[in-house]
Amino acid sequence: MSAKTLYEKLVESHTIRELDNDGHVLLYIDRSILNEYTSPQAFSGLRERGRTVRHPDTFLLNIDHVNPTRSQRDVLMTDPGGQLQVDYFRENAADFGITLFDVLDPRQGIEHVVAHEQGLVMPGMVIAAGDSHTTTYGAFGALGFGIGTSEIEHLLATQTLVYRKLKTMRVSVQGELPFACSAKDIVLELLERIGADGATGYAIEFVGEAISALSVEGRMTLCNMAVEAGARGAIIAPDKKVFDYIYGKPQMPVGELWQQALLEWSQLSSDADAVFDKTVAINCHDLEPKVTWGISPDQTGSITGRVPFPEQETNPLKRLALQYPEEFPA
Repeated sequence: MSAKTLYEKLVESHTIRELDNDGHVLLYIDRSILNEYTSPQAFSGLRERGRTVRHPDTFLLNIDHVNPTRSQRDVLMTDPGGQLQVDYFRENAADFGITLFDVLDPRQGIEHVVAHEQGLVMPGMVIAAGDSHTTTYGAFGALGFGIGTSEIEHLLATQTLVYRKLKTMRVSVQGELPFACSAKDIVLELLERIGADGATGYAIEFVGEAISALSVEGRMTLCNMAVEAGARGAIIAPDKKVFDYIYGKPQMPVGELWQQALLEWSQLSSDADAVFDKTVAINCHDLEPKVTWGISPDQTGSITGRVPFPEQETNPLKRLALQYPEEFPA
């Protein structure tokens, strides 16, 4: 049996069947967290076609995109359009029997945080949602990726998605993070090196001693921001730090089931001789705190550096990107 990456193992374990010779598979999805902003048309599509939600218990509806940031919360939105979205969201939750975290629910919050707070994200899961930063869940050894509204409708109705397998990228981060550097500096370094489209078509796996030393929240930052490089997936093999972090969360298994889960989760890693399509190596010894200075997340540099001069850039597209912030400052 050929060696496999963790990404390949997760996709393979959730593949119902191969659809063609071009990498398309019918993929089973374990969990989805939906928001009021990207789901309305999906529910409308179900209604128009007379379809039901196949497994309502695998979905969570959470209001977090259009609600205002007033100090005193109430059920009303500031924007009339947002109010319509929220009202329809509440209606969808009631009509289709899906749990809703409404704005006054103490469990409500940013969906990528709520999901792991409630123990809805477990190692080895495949999770799809209507937000590109669903990659965040890779910090827990799960495969998370964003999907569009028509895909949400398909997922609601079938618990599956037509999915095209990605290429794999190994990002090895060695050494100890210097003082004042964090996970965000690692991902900005990666962006500066490979560009805002450098991971398009890839699933990234972060490895190395610097990754192991990160807190779970730091790993969430890495996986969340991998999408800024174009990645549709980002993952870190789960370890004791993750297991301790998720232990006792509301939806986590308990007792003997927890012990069984740990045995399974402890085996979630890439094979030692697995081959990646691309490899990037970062040495933390050379890392400094970083800032972005332009209009794209890959326009970044060390805090001791300087913004490059447009006239020194030979690539015309990159030169134009350098000129734009000067002509249209924020």
